[in-house]
Amino acid sequence: MNALALASLVVGLLVFRQPLLVILLAAISFAHLVWGQGRLDYVIEDMWVSLDKEIILSIPMFLLCGGVMTRGSAARRLVRIAEAMTRHIPGGMAAACVLACAVFAAISGSSIVTMLAVGSVLYPAMRKAGYPNKAALGVVMAGGSLGVVLPPSIPLIIYGLVTETSIVDLFVAGLLPGLLMVILFVAYVVWTNRRLPTTKFEMRELNAALKSGIFALLMPILLLGGIYTGYFSATELAAIALVYAVIVEILIHKEMKLADMRHVVIDVAKLTGALFPLLAVALSLSLLLTEHRVPELMVHFVQGWFTGPIGFMVAVNILLLVVSCLMTTTEALLILGPLLAPVAVAYGYPKVFFGIRDDPQSRDRLHGPPARPEPAGGDDGVQTEYERLDASGGPIRGPHGDRSCYHRRIPAAHHASREALMSPVSATRIRRESAHRLADCSTA
Repeated sequence: MNALALASLVVGLLVFRQPLLVILLAAISFAHLVWGQGRLDYVIEDMWVSLDKEIILSIPMFLLCGGVMTRGSAARRLVRIAEAMTRHIPGGMAAACVLACAVFAAISGSSIVTMLAVGSVLYPAMRKAGYPNKAALGVVMAGGSLGVVLPPSIPLIIYGLVTETSIVDLFVAGLLPGLLMVILFVAYVVWTNRRLPTTKFEMRELNAALKSGIFALLMPILLLGGIYTGYFSATELAAIALVYAVIVEILIHKEMKLADMRHVVIDVAKLTGALFPLLAVALSLSLLLTEHRVPELMVHFVQGWFTGPIGFMVAVNILLLVVSCLMTTTEALLILGPLLAPVAVAYGYPKVFFGIRDDPQSRDRLHGPPARPEPAGGDDGVQTEYERLDASGGPIRGPHGDRSCYHRRIPAAHHASREALMSPVSATRIRRESAHRLADCSTA
């Protein structure tokens, strides 16, 4: 009966078109009242516990890094290098778009930031060169989606958070699939545009482009080197990338002033202000599900339907194709990640493998209808054109187609919560350990 009431609550909120944050918050509050200990303050405590992780700091820093490179001239310089390399092959401008998106995605970690940065430069250029509207938009969207799997991918960070998987392992595992996607995308646009006229390759132009954009080109090398050597954590890497981007754009390229950082910070604050509450509620829900052993029940339920790993993976593919038409990538990862990852492990798929396989498919919402990017601000013209692409996303197409005690209380609770989140301990233990420390603080 309680389950039916919860389902009715969720359906009612969906009917009234409430955002996912409101639906999740209502569902978790209902669950705490009915199946928990009846205390709604535990919802706030769990959200605090969930966000008390150092790795979360890397998300705004990578977004800031992408924002700095976008407001500066890095995107334009990367595009110039890619165009100089591909101008002599058919469909060279579309191939340049894919390559530039791949490099910029390896800087920002965000598909939408990549689309807006590269698309604002190359989309008008492709239209001017004779590419149809749908073809130009398809190339930008497909190239931008490389940011979902290429490190330092923010969706991979979110997947690692909700499934307690090593972020560095996910970054390392995502590089080769990302490069394979780049090769396939470039091969496709070259083949479909093989009859288009080309221009002569000029070594002088390539040298000039490399000289102009060498510092922007070194950024992904710096990031990948830090990831693969294991010398930096993901958070440290984000901080280094941000400092490097600020130095390059303000002191070397001199295309950006220090006062412009205000606009970058405001844009990123809008993004994180929408993401972090959703992340907190979803992670809080994950703690509640773990406390009540829902993932284990999910494993037994799914194994009753699918006896082999292949059948399970086919079902997941179908589910994600449907979900990608209804939710953003982040929403799909936050909701389905904690539920599907334990089931995948039960079928013999490691969490890292499942994350790399699952993450690219969740980006299909950027390709197939309804192809509408997640709100990220940016170039209004490009954003408007994206919204017209609903029925024409699909594959890439060529042109033809108290205070003292306060400071003691919070770290004490944080210490217990951090250990709990790093191991499969229920939220009950978190509250018990935190309560003991807070009681000690109160009597001190």
